Amino acid sequence: MLSAFSNAALSATRSRAPMTVRSISSSAIASKDFVQEIYIKELKAYKAPAKSADAHKGQVRDFHAPKAPQAPSVSTSDISSELDAYSKSEPDVAEASASSSSSGSLLESHEDVNAWLEEAKKPVVKEHH
Repeated sequence: MLSAFSNAALSATRSRAPMTVRSISSSAIASKDFVQEIYIKELKAYKAPAKSADAHKGQVRDFHAPKAPQAPSVSTSDISSELDAYSKSEPDVAEASASSSSSGSLLESHEDVNAWLEEAKKPVVKEHH
């Protein structure tokens, strides 16, 4: 019996079709881009047109250094006369009146604040409709 079983197993393995193995490649097939090759070839072959020596004329202005500044003319008599006029002048009256009026407005605003605070302390009366 053992021989019959081994013969059947041997014949079964021979009757099988040969196994085909298919491999999967992860690298892409390199395809040439003819348009890109022609474009690169034309870029390499390009020669820029030569510019003339006077091409910059009209585009750039000539540089002229500015004139050196001159010191102002001041005489000692002018300075002394201005200092004398300043020392003889009286202090501005507008500053004194402004300071007194500002202190008065401070008192008024202080009174207004106190009145507002007293008004705020009063209880709120709710009227029912």
